[in-house]
Amino acid sequence: MRSEAAVAVLDDARDMADELTRFRRDLHAHPELGLDLPRTQEAVLAALDGLPLEISTGTATTSVTGVLRGAGDGQAVLLRADMDAIPVQERTGLPYASVAPGVMHACGHDLHTAMLVGAAHLLAGRRDELPGDVVLMFQPGEEGWEGARTMIEEGVLDAAGSRVAAAYGMHVFSSLPRHFHTRSGTVLASSSALLVTVHGEGGHASTPHLARDPVVVVAEMVLALQTMVTRRTDVFDPVVLTVGMLNAGTRRNIIPPSASFEATVRTFSDATATRVGDEALRLLEGIARAHRRGRRPVHA
Repeated sequence: MRSEAAVAVLDDARDMADELTRFRRDLHAHPELGLDLPRTQEAVLAALDGLPLEISTGTATTSVTGVLRGAGDGQAVLLRADMDAIPVQERTGLPYASVAPGVMHACGHDLHTAMLVGAAHLLAGRRDELPGDVVLMFQPGEEGWEGARTMIEEGVLDAAGSRVAAAYGMHVFSSLPRHFHTRSGTVLASSSALLVTVHGEGGHASTPHLARDPVVVVAEMVLALQTMVTRRTDVFDPVVLTVGMLNAGTRRNIIPPSASFEATVRTFSDATATRVGDEALRLLEGIARAHRRGRRPVHA
Protein backbone atom coordinates (compact mmCIF):
# COMPACT_ATOMS: atom_id res chain seq x y z
CA MET A 1 0.00 0.00 0.00
CA ARG A 2 1.14 3.55 -0.71
CA SER A 3 1.96 5.78 2.23
CA GLU A 4 -0.11 8.90 2.89
CA ALA A 5 2.85 11.03 1.78
CA ALA A 6 3.13 9.15 -1.51
CA VAL A 7 -0.59 9.54 -2.16
CA ALA A 8 -0.32 13.27 -1.47
CA VAL A 9 2.53 13.62 -3.95
CA LEU A 10 0.51 11.80 -6.61
CA ASP A 11 -2.49 14.05 -5.97
CA ASP A 12 -0.32 17.15 -6.31
CA ALA A 13 1.20 15.81 -9.52
CA ARG A 14 -2.26 15.20 -11.01
CA ASP A 15 -3.27 18.75 -10.11
CA MET A 16 -0.22 20.06 -11.99
CA ALA A 17 -0.58 17.81 -15.02
CA ASP A 18 -2.59 20.18 -17.23
CA GLU A 19 -0.37 23.15 -16.43
CA LEU A 20 2.82 21.18 -17.13
CA THR A 21 1.34 19.86 -20.38
CA ARG A 22 0.66 23.41 -21.54
CA PHE A 23 4.17 24.44 -20.50
CA ARG A 24 5.79 21.55 -22.34
CA ARG A 25 3.78 22.15 -25.51
CA ASP A 26 4.72 25.83 -25.47
CA LEU A 27 8.40 24.81 -25.32
CA HIS A 28 7.83 22.30 -28.09
CA ALA A 29 6.30 24.94 -30.35
CA HIS A 30 9.20 27.35 -29.78
CA PRO A 31 12.45 25.32 -29.82
CA GLU A 32 15.89 26.91 -29.66
CA LEU A 33 19.36 25.61 -30.47
CA GLY A 34 22.69 25.53 -28.67
CA LEU A 35 23.76 27.65 -25.75
CA ASP A 36 21.59 30.69 -26.43
CA LEU A 37 17.98 29.89 -25.48
CA PRO A 38 16.51 33.24 -24.38
CA ARG A 39 12.84 32.34 -24.82
CA THR A 40 13.26 28.99 -23.12
CA GLN A 41 15.10 30.61 -20.23
CA GLU A 42 12.33 33.20 -19.87
CA ALA A 43 9.69 30.44 -19.85
CA VAL A 44 11.55 28.47 -17.15
CA LEU A 45 12.00 31.55 -14.97
CA ALA A 46 8.29 32.34 -15.28
CA ALA A 47 7.37 28.75 -14.40
CA LEU A 48 9.54 28.90 -11.26
CA ASP A 49 8.33 32.34 -10.20
CA GLY A 50 6.91 32.39 -6.69
CA LEU A 51 8.71 29.29 -5.49
CA PRO A 52 11.11 29.57 -2.52
CA LEU A 53 14.18 29.17 -4.72
CA GLU A 54 17.49 30.95 -4.92
CA ILE A 55 17.65 31.58 -8.67
CA SER A 56 20.73 32.40 -10.73
CA THR A 57 21.33 32.50 -14.47
CA GLY A 58 24.45 31.79 -16.48
CA THR A 59 26.80 34.39 -17.88
CA ALA A 60 28.21 32.34 -20.77
CA THR A 61 24.90 30.59 -21.51
CA THR A 62 21.19 31.06 -20.90
CA SER A 63 21.23 28.48 -18.11
CA VAL A 64 19.03 28.57 -15.01
CA THR A 65 20.07 27.28 -11.59
CA GLY A 66 17.73 27.09 -8.63
CA VAL A 67 18.57 26.13 -5.05
CA LEU A 68 15.82 24.83 -2.78
CA ARG A 69 16.82 24.88 0.88
CA GLY A 70 15.73 21.88 2.89
CA ALA A 71 14.96 21.80 6.58
CA GLY A 72 17.97 19.68 7.54
CA ASP A 73 21.71 20.06 7.23
CA GLY A 74 22.16 16.94 5.12
CA GLN A 75 24.01 16.71 1.83
CA ALA A 76 22.80 18.52 -1.25
CA VAL A 77 21.71 16.70 -4.41
CA LEU A 78 21.33 17.97 -7.98
CA LEU A 79 18.49 17.38 -10.44
CA ARG A 80 19.31 18.14 -14.07
CA ALA A 81 17.36 18.72 -17.27
CA ASP A 82 18.55 19.81 -20.73
CA MET A 83 16.62 22.47 -22.66
CA ASP A 84 17.95 22.73 -26.23
CA ALA A 85 16.40 21.33 -29.41
CA ILE A 86 18.01 19.85 -32.53
CA PRO A 87 18.18 20.99 -36.19
CA VAL A 88 15.35 18.84 -37.55
CA GLN A 89 12.29 19.94 -39.52
CA GLU A 90 9.07 18.89 -37.76
CA ARG A 91 6.37 17.32 -39.92
CA THR A 92 4.10 15.83 -37.25
CA GLY A 93 1.12 18.08 -37.98
CA LEU A 94 0.44 18.44 -34.25
CA PRO A 95 -1.34 21.60 -33.10
CA TYR A 96 1.72 22.47 -31.00
CA ALA A 97 4.30 21.61 -33.69
CA SER A 98 7.44 23.71 -33.95
CA VAL A 99 6.99 27.14 -35.53
CA ALA A 100 10.77 27.49 -36.00
CA PRO A 101 11.85 26.32 -39.46
CA GLY A 102 14.38 23.50 -39.29
CA VAL A 103 14.34 23.27 -35.48
CA MET A 104 12.46 20.73 -33.37
CA HIS A 105 12.32 19.21 -29.92
CA ALA A 106 12.80 15.73 -31.36
CA CYS A 107 14.94 14.47 -28.47
CA GLY A 108 12.53 15.11 -25.60
CA HIS A 109 14.30 18.03 -23.94
CA ASP A 110 11.03 19.96 -23.78
CA LEU A 111 9.64 17.17 -21.62
CA HIS A 112 12.83 16.98 -19.54
CA THR A 113 12.49 20.69 -18.76
CA ALA A 114 8.82 20.34 -17.87
CA MET A 115 9.63 17.40 -15.60
CA LEU A 116 12.18 19.43 -13.67
CA VAL A 117 9.77 22.35 -13.33
CA GLY A 118 7.21 19.90 -11.95
CA ALA A 119 9.78 18.45 -9.55
CA ALA A 120 10.62 21.96 -8.35
CA HIS A 121 6.97 22.63 -7.49
CA LEU A 122 6.48 19.28 -5.74
CA LEU A 123 9.67 19.58 -3.70
CA ALA A 124 9.02 23.20 -2.79
CA GLY A 125 5.71 22.13 -1.31
CA ARG A 126 7.56 19.68 0.93
CA ARG A 127 10.75 21.57 1.69
CA ASP A 128 10.22 21.05 5.44
CA GLU A 129 10.60 17.32 4.85
CA LEU A 130 13.86 17.58 2.94
CA PRO A 131 16.99 16.60 4.91
CA GLY A 132 19.22 18.68 2.63
CA ASP A 133 19.25 21.16 -0.22
CA VAL A 134 18.29 20.49 -3.85
CA VAL A 135 20.03 22.13 -6.81
CA LEU A 136 17.91 22.43 -9.96
CA MET A 137 20.05 22.53 -13.12
CA PHE A 138 18.40 23.72 -16.33
CA GLN A 139 21.10 23.18 -18.96
CA PRO A 140 21.38 24.62 -22.47
CA GLY A 141 23.65 23.18 -25.11
CA GLU A 142 23.40 19.44 -24.50
CA GLU A 143 23.43 18.57 -28.19
CA GLY A 144 27.17 18.87 -28.74
CA TRP A 145 27.67 22.34 -27.22
CA GLU A 146 29.17 21.26 -23.86
CA GLY A 147 26.59 23.22 -21.92
CA ALA A 148 27.12 21.05 -18.83
CA ARG A 149 30.84 21.83 -18.84
CA THR A 150 30.08 25.55 -18.98
CA MET A 151 27.64 25.32 -16.08
CA ILE A 152 30.13 23.31 -14.03
CA GLU A 153 32.81 25.91 -14.71
CA GLU A 154 30.36 28.55 -13.50
CA GLY A 155 29.82 26.66 -10.25
CA VAL A 156 26.56 24.73 -10.55
CA LEU A 157 27.92 21.82 -8.48
CA ASP A 158 28.58 24.18 -5.56
CA ALA A 159 25.48 26.35 -5.98
CA ALA A 160 24.11 25.24 -2.59
CA GLY A 161 27.31 26.31 -0.82
CA SER A 162 28.91 22.89 -0.76
CA ARG A 163 29.56 20.28 -3.44
CA VAL A 164 26.50 18.17 -4.25
CA ALA A 165 26.73 14.56 -3.15
CA ALA A 166 24.91 13.19 -6.19
CA ALA A 167 23.40 14.30 -9.49
CA TYR A 168 20.31 12.81 -11.08
CA GLY A 169 18.90 13.03 -14.59
CA MET A 170 16.43 11.17 -16.77
CA HIS A 171 15.94 10.67 -20.50
CA VAL A 172 12.59 9.90 -22.04
CA PHE A 173 12.03 7.25 -24.71
CA SER A 174 8.87 7.33 -26.80
CA SER A 175 9.02 3.55 -27.20
CA LEU A 176 8.83 2.95 -23.43
CA PRO A 177 5.73 4.79 -22.19
CA ARG A 178 4.57 4.76 -18.57
CA HIS A 179 7.64 2.97 -17.27
CA PHE A 180 10.85 3.90 -15.46
CA HIS A 181 13.97 1.88 -16.25
CA THR A 182 17.31 1.89 -14.49
CA ARG A 183 20.01 -0.49 -13.32
CA SER A 184 23.22 -0.53 -11.31
CA GLY A 185 26.35 0.65 -13.06
CA THR A 186 26.42 2.47 -16.39
CA VAL A 187 22.99 3.22 -17.84
CA LEU A 188 23.62 5.43 -20.88
CA ALA A 189 26.50 5.48 -23.35
CA SER A 190 29.12 8.17 -23.78
CA SER A 191 29.29 9.95 -27.13
CA SER A 192 32.56 10.61 -28.96
CA ALA A 193 33.13 12.20 -32.35
CA LEU A 194 35.21 10.75 -35.19
CA LEU A 195 36.15 13.37 -37.79
CA VAL A 196 38.00 12.23 -40.91
CA THR A 197 39.26 14.15 -43.97
CA VAL A 198 40.96 12.39 -46.88
CA HIS A 199 43.13 14.57 -49.09
CA GLY A 200 43.68 13.33 -52.64
CA GLU A 201 44.05 15.12 -55.95
CA GLY A 202 41.15 16.28 -58.06
CA GLY A 203 40.59 15.58 -61.72
CA HIS A 204 38.05 14.79 -64.40
CA ALA A 205 35.70 11.85 -63.88
CA SER A 206 36.63 10.46 -67.33
CA THR A 207 40.29 10.01 -66.32
CA PRO A 208 40.36 8.82 -62.72
CA HIS A 209 43.81 7.27 -63.26
CA LEU A 210 45.26 10.78 -63.51
CA ALA A 211 43.71 11.87 -60.20
CA ARG A 212 43.84 10.65 -56.63
CA ASP A 213 40.18 9.97 -55.90
CA PRO A 214 39.37 10.51 -52.18
CA VAL A 215 35.73 9.45 -52.60
CA VAL A 216 36.48 5.75 -53.03
CA VAL A 217 38.88 5.92 -50.09
CA VAL A 218 36.22 7.41 -47.84
CA ALA A 219 33.70 4.83 -49.01
CA GLU A 220 36.10 2.03 -48.13
CA MET A 221 36.77 3.60 -44.72
CA VAL A 222 33.08 3.86 -43.85
CA LEU A 223 32.44 0.19 -44.66
CA ALA A 224 35.61 -0.96 -42.91
CA LEU A 225 34.65 0.87 -39.71
CA GLN A 226 31.33 -0.98 -39.61
CA THR A 227 33.12 -4.30 -40.00
CA MET A 228 35.65 -3.34 -37.33
CA VAL A 229 32.89 -2.73 -34.79
CA THR A 230 31.09 -6.02 -35.48
CA ARG A 231 34.26 -8.15 -35.56
CA ARG A 232 36.27 -6.66 -32.69
CA THR A 233 33.67 -5.74 -30.09
CA ASP A 234 32.37 -7.87 -27.25
CA VAL A 235 28.57 -7.88 -27.45
CA PHE A 236 28.47 -7.51 -23.66
CA ASP A 237 30.44 -4.24 -23.89
CA PRO A 238 28.72 -2.83 -26.96
CA VAL A 239 29.85 -0.13 -29.36
CA VAL A 240 27.78 1.79 -31.89
CA LEU A 241 29.57 3.68 -34.65
CA THR A 242 27.34 5.62 -37.02
CA VAL A 243 28.45 7.88 -39.87
CA GLY A 244 26.01 10.77 -39.95
CA MET A 245 27.79 13.15 -42.34
CA LEU A 246 29.64 12.49 -45.60
CA ASN A 247 30.80 15.31 -47.85
CA ALA A 248 32.61 15.32 -51.19
CA GLY A 249 32.54 17.07 -54.51
CA THR A 250 30.61 19.76 -56.32
CA ARG A 251 29.62 18.06 -59.61
CA ARG A 252 29.08 14.48 -60.75
CA ASN A 253 31.81 14.64 -63.41
CA ILE A 254 34.55 16.11 -61.23
CA ILE A 255 36.78 14.15 -58.87
CA PRO A 256 37.17 16.36 -55.80
CA PRO A 257 40.51 17.04 -54.13
CA SER A 258 39.21 15.93 -50.74
CA ALA A 259 36.37 14.10 -49.02
CA SER A 260 35.32 13.91 -45.39
CA PHE A 261 32.95 12.21 -43.01
CA GLU A 262 31.87 12.51 -39.39
CA ALA A 263 30.72 9.72 -37.12
CA THR A 264 29.40 9.35 -33.60
CA VAL A 265 30.85 6.59 -31.43
CA ARG A 266 28.83 5.36 -28.45
CA THR A 267 30.48 3.26 -25.74
CA PHE A 268 29.74 2.15 -22.19
CA SER A 269 33.26 2.29 -20.73
CA ASP A 270 36.28 4.56 -20.93
CA ALA A 271 38.52 1.61 -21.76
CA THR A 272 36.37 0.64 -24.74
CA ALA A 273 36.20 4.23 -25.96
CA THR A 274 40.00 4.44 -25.92
CA ARG A 275 40.42 1.07 -27.61
CA VAL A 276 37.91 1.84 -30.37
CA GLY A 277 39.58 5.19 -31.00
CA ASP A 278 43.01 3.59 -31.31
CA GLU A 279 41.76 0.78 -33.55
CA ALA A 280 39.83 3.19 -35.78
CA LEU A 281 42.93 5.34 -36.24
CA ARG A 282 45.07 2.34 -37.21
CA LEU A 283 42.41 1.11 -39.61
CA LEU A 284 41.99 4.49 -41.32
CA GLU A 285 45.73 5.03 -41.62
CA GLY A 286 46.10 1.54 -43.11
CA ILE A 287 43.47 2.21 -45.76
CA ALA A 288 45.09 5.56 -46.55
CA ARG A 289 48.50 3.90 -46.96
CA ALA A 290 46.99 1.29 -49.26
CA HIS A 291 45.82 4.02 -51.65
CA ARG A 292 49.05 6.01 -51.77
CA ARG A 293 50.95 6.22 -55.03
CA GLY A 294 54.27 7.84 -55.78
CA ARG A 295 55.07 11.07 -53.97
CA ARG A 296 51.48 12.25 -53.61
CA PRO A 297 50.03 10.42 -50.59
CA VAL A 298 46.48 10.25 -49.39
CA HIS A 299 46.16 11.29 -45.74
CA ALA A 300 43.39 10.36 -43.31
